[in-house]
Amino acid sequence: MSTISIAPVVRPVRPATRLRLTSRGRRVLVALAALPLAGGIAFAAISGGDAMASGDEVATASFETVTVLPGDTLWSIAESLAPTADPRAVIGDIERLNALGTGSLQVGQQLAIPAEYAH
Repeated sequence: MSTISIAPVVRPVRPATRLRLTSRGRRVLVALAALPLAGGIAFAAISGGDAMASGDEVATASFETVTVLPGDTLWSIAESLAPTADPRAVIGDIERLNALGTGSLQVGQQLAIPAEYAH
C-alpha cells in the first residue's frame, strides 16, 4: 500500500509597498486634514458673533418662588399651587422651568413657579 500526502503550496508573499511622503506631500496632507476644522471655526465666528452686539435690552422674566420646606414634595407643592389642575402637569411645568433632573428636593431650595400657577 502506498501513502499519498498533500503538501500546501506556499508562495512567497510580496512585501507591501511602504508609503513614503516627501515634506511637500506631508504639508499637503496636513492642509487637507485641517480644512474642515478651519471651515467650522470660520462658520462659528461668522454666525455666532453678533448674538448680543445689537445693544438692545434683553427682557428679563420675574418669577414667584416657593421655598421647599421639610416634608414637601413636588406633588404637594403642585396641589397647593393649583388645586383644580392635574398635579402631574403642574409638576412637569415646575421641573422644566427649574431644570430638575430628578424629583428630589432639598430643604430651603427655591423653586420658580410658572406664571399660570402664580397667585
